[in-house]
Amino acid sequence: MPLIETEEAARRLARAIASDLSLYNEDKIVNGITNDNLFDALAEEIEEGRALFKRRVSPELYPRNFYDRALVDILVKAKGHIKSKVW
Repeated sequence: MPLIETEEAARRLARAIASDLSLYNEDKIVNGITNDNLFDALAEEIEEGRALFKRRVSPELYPRNFYDRALVDILVKAKGHIKSKVW
């Protein structure tokens, strides 16, 4: 499989991986936000997704933090309705 070479495709992949994390780990996400330990609660899943992202994108695009931004947008921002100690 060829490496992803465009920013747009890298963003789409990052969001797809983050969306899958959200879809398959809803309970962990809710508990993680509620208890203010989201990234600890999903550490294994997040790192698995990060490894997949790194394998699929060109080395020039990986440092651009598309994956981390997608995690924040999809796992945190989109779940703003969940009560948290932080907000």
